Amino acid sequence: MRGLAPFQTVMLTAFTAAFALALWFWPARFAGWIVAGAAFAFLVMAVWRVVLILVSAAPLPEPPIPSVWPRYTILAALHDEAEIVSQLIERLSRIDYPPDRLHGLLVLEAHDHETIAAALAAPRPDWLEVLVTPPGRPQTKPRALNFALTHATGELLTVYDAEDAPDPHQLREAAARFAADRSGRLACLQAPLRIRAPDGDQARFVDRQFAAEYASLFETVLPGMARLRLPFPLGGTSNHFRVDVLRAVGGWDGWNVTEDADLGFRLWSHGWTLGVMARPTWETPPGGLPHWLPQRTRWLKGYLQTWGVHTRKPWRLGWRGAFALVMTVGAGLVSAAIHGLTLAWVTAAVLVSAMAGLPPETPVLALCVLVLGAASAWLSCAIGARRAAAPYTAGDMMAAPAYWALLSLAFVHAAWRLVLDPFAWDKTPHRREAGPEGISPAASEAETHDALDATAPLRLSAGHAAASEPVA
Repeated sequence: MRGLAPFQTVMLTAFTAAFALALWFWPARFAGWIVAGAAFAFLVMAVWRVVLILVSAAPLPEPPIPSVWPRYTILAALHDEAEIVSQLIERLSRIDYPPDRLHGLLVLEAHDHETIAAALAAPRPDWLEVLVTPPGRPQTKPRALNFALTHATGELLTVYDAEDAPDPHQLREAAARFAADRSGRLACLQAPLRIRAPDGDQARFVDRQFAAEYASLFETVLPGMARLRLPFPLGGTSNHFRVDVLRAVGGWDGWNVTEDADLGFRLWSHGWTLGVMARPTWETPPGGLPHWLPQRTRWLKGYLQTWGVHTRKPWRLGWRGAFALVMTVGAGLVSAAIHGLTLAWVTAAVLVSAMAGLPPETPVLALCVLVLGAASAWLSCAIGARRAAAPYTAGDMMAAPAYWALLSLAFVHAAWRLVLDPFAWDKTPHRREAGPEGISPAASEAETHDALDATAPLRLSAGHAAASEPVA
């Protein structure tokens, strides 16, 4: 659904009018109000990060083992992944779950002949099938997942990406946590995503900052919000769902390029809750600025879409859900928009003062809040990195503002792309990892399954899937 809703139109008009009136009648005070408002927002975010760090400190309790393991469906939507589809199959085959209770689908696009051929040629366990999505619009990952959802036979379902290396025991933990849920309202569990560069090399600036950013999100922010029983934007992979609930809420929004972020809040708006788990999934970083920028552009564009969808009728989220939306999606967008400007302002103030031989004329309140905000971000990254066993040194901390400034470049690109091509999916290329099948630390210690069956069934679906409407 495109265009502003009546509520959004009223709020935007009121904000614009208040801004214009304040600028007209109180121009001298207006700048001070903006600085004070920004300082207050930075202070709230800094305190919020510290709260999440503290709340997320306690380890998750071990759930009891269920008497019966539920049937589980694994979905992996791939596009132009011929190079690494066999690697993904190798990793999925190491999953430690009763094979007779597993059902997996490699979801491929009809025109992607190379990936289809590679998937069919690779040895696959009996429970893993190839499902070809018929042509249709929009050509996005969530549309493919929605098509696969109609073929899912499990009571529980998880989604993996092409480059993923999930902990072999992840499905058992998720099934046990769902079984132990006494509320009956738990709809989704998010596994932590941890970044490791190919061949174990994380020397590149963007890769190291990306790993720290992931560690902050998946080791402190999301566990903290789950402990506070708040909704949060899901990661694009390794989320575990109850299939009946997923179908009841309409699956994924096929038009949202960060369908995971949207779905977390949509589940909440329907009365369901989200949780986290301990067993991780390892991923590789995008691989430098040329690949990082399109990926981050897509994420921010999807955040803009998610913000637009869920602020149409924000009361459906309740005050707690609306607060969580502001502190995650809203704060992420605002931070990305102003990081570059903030760094430019600080740099210019220091350079001008140095050239003039004078101390910087920076408001003390603004400077203190800025330092506090940066310190809380550093702390969240450092503690998250320690929990994820990821590198994060003093040098990484000093270089972090430059990485944050790059987010502003991605934000401008995302806003422009939202106007020109809102539903285009900027694909991140992936390469097969070197070494013995690119095995993750946990996977290398896990027992492998017996020899795989190369004649696993193929499911080809004829016909054309109708393009779904955007979720309102």
